[in-house]
Amino acid sequence: MSKMAWIWQSMLNSYSQIFFSDNRLFAAILVPVTFMDFYAGLFGLMAVLITNLTAWMIGLDTFKISKGYYGFNALLVGLGLGIYFEPGMLLVLIVVIAGILTLLIAVAVEGVIGKYALPHLSLPFVFALWALVLATREFTALGLNERWIYTLNDLYILGGQPLVNLYEWWNGLYIPVSLRSYLLSLGAILFQYSVFSGVLLAIGLLIYSRIAFTLSLAGFYIAWLFYELIGAELSEVNYSYIGFNYILTAIATGGFFVIPNRNSYLSLLVLIPIVAVITVSLTAIMAPFGLPVYALPFNVLVLTYLYALKFRTDNRADLSTLFVQLNSPEKNLYSYVNYRERFGKESPVDVHLPFFGGWKVTQAHDGEYTHKGDWRHAWDFEITDDDGKTFKNRGDFAEDYYCYGKTVIAPADGVVEIIADGIEDNIIGERNPEDNWGNTIVLKHSDFIYSKLSHLKSGSFSVKKGDTVKKGDELARCGNSGNSPYPHLHFQIQSTPYVGSRTLDYPLSNIFIEHAGTRSLHTIGKPAKEDTVSNIMPEAPLRRAFHLIPGKILEFKTDDGEVTWEVKRDVWQNRYIECAATGSKAWFRVDDVMLQFTNFDGDRSALLYYFYLAAYRVSAGYSSGLVIRDTYPVNMVFNPYLIPLQDFVAPFFRYLSGEYTLEYPESKAGLHDSTYRLSGSIIRKIMGRKKDEIRFSFLINNQGICEFIIDRDHRKINATCTEKSASSY
Repeated sequence: MSKMAWIWQSMLNSYSQIFFSDNRLFAAILVPVTFMDFYAGLFGLMAVLITNLTAWMIGLDTFKISKGYYGFNALLVGLGLGIYFEPGMLLVLIVVIAGILTLLIAVAVEGVIGKYALPHLSLPFVFALWALVLATREFTALGLNERWIYTLNDLYILGGQPLVNLYEWWNGLYIPVSLRSYLLSLGAILFQYSVFSGVLLAIGLLIYSRIAFTLSLAGFYIAWLFYELIGAELSEVNYSYIGFNYILTAIATGGFFVIPNRNSYLSLLVLIPIVAVITVSLTAIMAPFGLPVYALPFNVLVLTYLYALKFRTDNRADLSTLFVQLNSPEKNLYSYVNYRERFGKESPVDVHLPFFGGWKVTQAHDGEYTHKGDWRHAWDFEITDDDGKTFKNRGDFAEDYYCYGKTVIAPADGVVEIIADGIEDNIIGERNPEDNWGNTIVLKHSDFIYSKLSHLKSGSFSVKKGDTVKKGDELARCGNSGNSPYPHLHFQIQSTPYVGSRTLDYPLSNIFIEHAGTRSLHTIGKPAKEDTVSNIMPEAPLRRAFHLIPGKILEFKTDDGEVTWEVKRDVWQNRYIECAATGSKAWFRVDDVMLQFTNFDGDRSALLYYFYLAAYRVSAGYSSGLVIRDTYPVNMVFNPYLIPLQDFVAPFFRYLSGEYTLEYPESKAGLHDSTYRLSGSIIRKIMGRKKDEIRFSFLINNQGICEFIIDRDHRKINATCTEKSASSY
């Protein structure tokens, strides 16, 4: 990004961040609204530029500057000063001081409450403007603003009689008192006390976010009804200058910092009256000092509410806070719902199957034999032949059993915590309940996550206590020791490092499960009895094609020219692909066996967007006829013109959906030279009914992706991969 583009972006975001947004169109509406009073708009803009420039000069985080996190507080201070005082060189000097002061306060507040992962909101604006209002009472050379005292005279000077006539026509329009107060409250956020300003802001808010717009109405009218209920009498002017606290509180707690849903809307019935109480009490406290409360009630409520939510041990109220802020209630909602569906059952540590090949579950969780009570969450595994038998010959000896002596491997990285060895194998059909678990190994994978493997073969351990192991390292051999009448492997996850510890209900990661002749892939799964399970083992060509490492370059040739992508990593270590031509980015997660895209930002006509859709979830493991299914965030697959209506009801009901399917070849027959043709579809649905479909395919060989084809609306995009960086491998 060029320096001028960065300055422009940081300036625009300083306006839209007042409403928690980074929408440029919304910012383009906010800027002229601030200039409804020319000097207020001018000094607001000046404060933004001074603050952002100072932040850059002293070396603050350029990302925060560009997002407007520092500039928006300065904007509010500049607007306030421009409204209160007459323009002049002295006011210019004060605005310069104000911009720097607001920045310093913002950094200080961020340092104090940022360690609790709380936003500083508009506290810097409140503190800075208070300080300046108190100080300027001693500045006798600074005159108070006399603009708009004689409104018609000022309008006549600006636009003559036509402007006066327009103003009188506008004021003659009938607007219900409550709606008028709502619009005035919106305008008051930017120190613009006019219905017209409020109308423009309402339009901008509606364009930016339908959810934020409905929340603003909900917050305002709940407060309005509460004031009616308690019998409070406030003038239109006074109410408008505190009414924005309810609007901002509703947006923040109902849909921005909390995922918008039915309960977040209902919570406003409690939170908004609390803001009203805080507002009344703070107004009384600040009255002796002659200071308005500004946005302090909003700040107090939102910060204490978010802080309280951090101490929850259970989210039974379904008020979910964000992990990744996308600066839009709709994007936050759609992303959260999709992420919960795709990754919500993930565990802190990926635990895999502790063996090679396919084994059958002969006792699962809540098993009929020994998996009961505190030890109910465990699996017993054996190997079967094509006839379903677990042994050859008559099965009289341990060696007759297919699983006996087979390698047992580490299910995840860890440290050997305990090894119990020296217990001999049982004669087939007999048990040793005195040494219940038999030869056992316990691995520590993280604090409170351990795995235990039991009934192992005596003397077969290839590791010792204290050894560090990697996933897939050999540990021992399957045996028939302990309370085991037949050779099998007992496997469980537990939270403590003891041989007899209670089990945890913990899923396994990246496994194939075959049940009743159907094989399916599970990124997270808990196999049941009679399931045949195996780890996903990557095929070299598939892994090479989709194992995207930072620094890797992908070049595609299409009918429209050449396209170059580079795999990068951001400051939070998240991986993404960036298109050199469009600047579009597609974020993803990848491990040894699975590529999963998580977000896209940029040009939706770019080839990278279609790659994001087509490679949304790809396994590097092959299984005949494997079909992978997934779902997209609604806003990632539907055109913007279809989204607004869905946005209004999205917190309560979602009728749009996007479905992903990827199909692997039925068999390897005909797949010469390790060539794979993967094909699939992206289906968009409305009310469960198919709207349209995009087909795609990948041609993959030992070199990686050879060809990528998209077929949309009978228009084909054929992209041939021409080059990849040698350093990628």
